[in-house]
Amino acid sequence: MAERRPRPVIICDYDPQWPVAFAAVREVIGAALGDLALALEHVGSTAVPGLAAKPIIDLVVVIASRAQLPAVIAALARLGYIHEGDKGIPGREAFDRAGADVPRDGSGRTWPDQHLYVCARDNAELARQLAFRDYLRAHPEAAAAYAALKRELARKFRHDREAYTDRKHDFVEGILRLAASEPRGGGGE
Repeated sequence: MAERRPRPVIICDYDPQWPVAFAAVREVIGAALGDLALALEHVGSTAVPGLAAKPIIDLVVVIASRAQLPAVIAALARLGYIHEGDKGIPGREAFDRAGADVPRDGSGRTWPDQHLYVCARDNAELARQLAFRDYLRAHPEAAAAYAALKRELARKFRHDREAYTDRKHDFVEGILRLAASEPRGGGGE
C-alpha cells in the first residue's frame, strides 16, 4: 500500500459557501445521529466569516457523554466515516472519510473536504475550539491578524503541515487568554 503524502498547506480567501457546505453536512449527520447529537458545531477557520483558511470544513459532533461514543461511531460508519481514535487529543475522537461521497446520503454527491470530530459536551478541547472561534468572530482585527499569520506560514511551510500548525501555537494561545478574560457571550452555531 502506498504511503499517503501530506497535502500542501494552501490558504484560500474566505468563501461564503463554507457555511452553506457545513449546513448541508450537518443536516445529513444530524439526521443519522438523531438524539445522540446535542449539537453539530462548525469550528476552525472556515467558521469565521471573512477569515482566510484551508478549504476544509471542520465539524464537531457534541454528545452528552463518552458512553454514547460506540453508537455514534456505528452511525457515522454507515455514512462512510472511519473512526481514527483521539489522535493524541484525549476525548476528541477523529474521523476520516472513505471517499469524497461521504457523508453518504444516497445522492452520490461529492462533498467538500472535512475534518470530523466527536466530543462530549464537557471536553476541554471542544471548549477551546469554541472560545477561539467565537473570539475571532467577535474581533475582526484578531481574525485579520490570524489570516496574515496563516498566509505567511503557508508560504514558509507549504509542505510541512506540522511546522505550519506548530508555528500558530503562540497566536492561538494568546487568543484563548484574551477570550478567557472577556465576559461570556453567544456566538455558537
